[in-house]
Amino acid sequence: MAVSIRLRREGALNRPYYKVVVADSRSPRDGKFIEIIGTYDPKKLGHNSTLKLDRAEYWIARGAQPSDTVRSLIKKNKKQATTAPAAQVEQGTSDPPAAS
Repeated sequence: MAVSIRLRREGALNRPYYKVVVADSRSPRDGKFIEIIGTYDPKKLGHNSTLKLDRAEYWIARGAQPSDTVRSLIKKNKKQATTAPAAQVEQGTSDPPAAS
């Protein structure tokens, strides 16, 4: 079975919202899927996607082929994940200690 990681369209007319799914490549776009691993909202500004990177890596390691858009989302989420802990550390050290 050829497995792909792709977008499943949801949302109203002119208001798209996507779920990132792992599905058999022969199933229709909004049809049967194996697992939901994230979401993508193209209308939202800034960070507009959530993704379970560990599950994406799991499926890619087992031969799943991500679509071009999903590949881009994975790349952006990996970049965000590596910069987020550094930003939290900077914020944590600059805060004054709480008085009890």
